[in-house]
Amino acid sequence: MTGHTSAMDSPLVDRLGNIFSKMLLHPTYRFLLLLAGAPLHLIVYVVYLSNKKKSMHKAKLEKLEQQWISSGYREQLFKEAKEQLQRKHRFFGQTVTPEKLDREANQIAAIKFKEALLRHLDTEQDGNGKSQTTYADTFIQLIRHPAFLTISIIPGVLMYILMLIYNNAYFKYIAERLVMTVFVIFGVAFLVFTILYLSPLNPAANIIGETATAEQIAKFNQLYGLDQPYLTQLWHTFRGILTFDLGKSFAGNEVVTTSIAAKFPVTLTLTVISTIVAVLIALPIGLVSATRPNSFFDYTFMLIALIGLSIPNFWQGLVLILNFSIKLHWLPATYNPQNALTMIMPIVVLGTGLTAAVARMTRSSTLEVIHEDYITTARAKGLSRRQVLWKHAVGNALIPIITVIGLQFGAMLGGAAVTEKVFNINGIGSYIVDKQFIPDIPAIMGGVVYTAITISIVNVVIDILYAFFDPRIRSKMKQY
Repeated sequence: MTGHTSAMDSPLVDRLGNIFSKMLLHPTYRFLLLLAGAPLHLIVYVVYLSNKKKSMHKAKLEKLEQQWISSGYREQLFKEAKEQLQRKHRFFGQTVTPEKLDREANQIAAIKFKEALLRHLDTEQDGNGKSQTTYADTFIQLIRHPAFLTISIIPGVLMYILMLIYNNAYFKYIAERLVMTVFVIFGVAFLVFTILYLSPLNPAANIIGETATAEQIAKFNQLYGLDQPYLTQLWHTFRGILTFDLGKSFAGNEVVTTSIAAKFPVTLTLTVISTIVAVLIALPIGLVSATRPNSFFDYTFMLIALIGLSIPNFWQGLVLILNFSIKLHWLPATYNPQNALTMIMPIVVLGTGLTAAVARMTRSSTLEVIHEDYITTARAKGLSRRQVLWKHAVGNALIPIITVIGLQFGAMLGGAAVTEKVFNINGIGSYIVDKQFIPDIPAIMGGVVYTAITISIVNVVIDILYAFFDPRIRSKMKQY
């Protein structure tokens, strides 16, 4: 500190000022920044307005002065003043030392230079009315005072948290994708609700029966809010998603959240286990096929993978039940959460398609990578085949493989209804299908939304894995 005992110069303050200035340049982050620190920004804005004119004549004057000095205008005024003084002294016959002549010329040039600067600034200000003072400069100036920085922590805590997230490339990357996930979830909710609202099916008539009177149907619609306008029902749905309370289902009058909490973990468990098993099987198969292209193993594995992609889930499930349950009596035909053996066939059915897709993608992605120049260089340096494969090839081939796993996981989770019906599994897929033909809007919305939430979270994890495995993505994250 030099001459400013109340001001504070520290790396933290400089960092905050730099982050604040960068965020103001981005429209979305500028809005979030102003929203998160609204009480604090009221103070900053008042100070900004009060210092606007003063800051202009200080900052702009210094900037313009440096520009004119660099252009030689100051030197030109000095030479003109010196010539005028020389002519004046010759006219009056006065003798002046060179030092005194330069000093007088310098004083005259300085006065004229200052007057010209002020005239130029006044003319420019009258023409556009703009000031060089920025909002970011005002904020930086204020947080340099320890008292203001301390007081601002409580009203601006959300703003400072947002600034710290923005400053960390990884946190920013994750936060942006979580925000995108929120928009995706509400977009899915909007689309599904609109389709159900426009559906010609009548929930009241389907539940009460064909003998229902007009009064009974009207009372049913009033009880569940189906007589309200579209926007009102949509708002209630969005509010229910935010509060995790979608009310009660039309059929059975059961709490939707409770029903989903009992059924969703069943589907999620089967999907996760199927994914893990499929990946553990598919990756080695794909790598072997890639390292031995056009061999017996390659043709055999890829033929099996093609068959796995072609088999419909329901047919495969029925074949497994027919052989392993009815004929051989090895495995139970229906699912029972108390018996682990009942999970084997559903896991096989769900994982077959994923295993085939991942195996084929692993093969093609690895084949593409192992012919790159850096792989040839690694081999030329004397690395073994295994070292080249695991240290250089696999890591760079994982990006498309991870993409396929993420997409297939979503397809398995959302499309498990057929498998659940075949094996009599009381999961979220069969729950949604049963409620679809009423249509039981709260139950369907709950199942679809919570499935969408899970798939969105998985996609966020996939995006994070991209950054973990690919250094190019990490580099872009830090530059962004």
